[in-house]
Amino acid sequence: MSRPTWETARDSEVESSRDSAPVPGVLVVWSDRAPRLIALRIPAAGLVLGRETLADAHDERMSRQHARVSWAGEQVRVADLGSRNGTHVGGRQIASIEVAAPAPVVVRVGRTVAVAVDDVRAFEGATVTTGDGVVGPTLRAAWSAVERAARGGRSLLVTGESGVGKELAARAFHRASGVSGELVAVNCAAIPAGLAERLLFGTRKGAYSGADRDADGYLAAADGGTLFLDEVAELDLDVQAKLLRVLETGELLALGAARPRAVQLRVVAATLRDLRGAVAAGRFRDDLYYRIGRPEVRLPPLRERLEEIPWLVAEAIASRGLPAHPSLIEACLLRPWPGNVRELIAEAARAAHAAFEGDRPAVRAEDLDEQAGRAHVASAAAEAAEPARPRSVGLPDDDTILAALKAEGGNVSRAARRLGVHRNQLRRYLGKHPAAAALAGGEAGDDLSDD
Repeated sequence: MSRPTWETARDSEVESSRDSAPVPGVLVVWSDRAPRLIALRIPAAGLVLGRETLADAHDERMSRQHARVSWAGEQVRVADLGSRNGTHVGGRQIASIEVAAPAPVVVRVGRTVAVAVDDVRAFEGATVTTGDGVVGPTLRAAWSAVERAARGGRSLLVTGESGVGKELAARAFHRASGVSGELVAVNCAAIPAGLAERLLFGTRKGAYSGADRDADGYLAAADGGTLFLDEVAELDLDVQAKLLRVLETGELLALGAARPRAVQLRVVAATLRDLRGAVAAGRFRDDLYYRIGRPEVRLPPLRERLEEIPWLVAEAIASRGLPAHPSLIEACLLRPWPGNVRELIAEAARAAHAAFEGDRPAVRAEDLDEQAGRAHVASAAAEAAEPARPRSVGLPDDDTILAALKAEGGNVSRAARRLGVHRNQLRRYLGKHPAAAALAGGEAGDDLSDD
């Protein structure tokens, strides 16, 4: 007897819902002195990181069973399994305890660095490519949308923070378009207001005092190709009106010209501003927005593309001939990088220079400037609004804290490392718990052992 159609459809919906459920996992992003991308699912019993499960990592400093990563509700739980070199969680070393934090969580075992994420499916079987920029699976999804836009239309709006790679997206659009002309990139924010019209639309001899010859503008140069208007929101309203006419009529009238010339071009506009908000505020023409504002593709910031960071760092320091210590990769993964790829590359190169000048064998976390990759905050309120990153770990229960203090002879810094928390967190706890404070002894500075 066949099942009712409605029941089959319901079962299909249930199965689809199961398939769409996130799958927690671990991404191995660095091992054996090189960037990697290995995606592993976290089973119900937890995932053991070690030479037994990561044989391809070839990490001689990793124990056979080094640490266990498990998933509990909305949190990642990490426990060291008595490893020889210890386990680092969020930049802090833990020992015989289990710590928990919301995903993503950066874990370092031996010379291997991994990131625990709440959904690993997009990374399974994926790769990170290099060449025209470093592209991982997160960014590749955005680029796929860019390429679809190129095949289906003549314009695209790319949004995202400074340094996320908007020009690379324009190049991807240009390649996917299959046009024979050039890609002409224009930084609208760098054009002086009085020169924008001349530079964009070109001039004819005698158009103004000193115009002694004809000069083509950026639009003429992009004829048959693609015009990339970076920071398009910075264009003057009068220039916006003239640009709209060119795009709608396909005719370009240079300053001082008697007749227009026909042009064919595609347009990629980019901005880090809210363009719809600029329209509402009267700073951007609504008719131009309707012409170039759709489709829109947002490029994710680097803190949403953690899998790319080790590859970018490796490329940035390669010229110095020094390898990256895993502590450097770990430190870079833990910072929000408000300047995104541009900032990361510049700061990694500076760290490599510092290591080279110091005659050190590898570029370590301490070679990275303390302020590199950190958000610019002007007040406590702004600091509270800084994007969350996988750094803080909550304090464990009282008995665990007392046991750690006793094991470390009352040394607050070492006890904090054992607990996997910042020593300031532990100090604040001690200020409220006199019994625990009585166990606290001398202070020791943090270090980064060569593990």
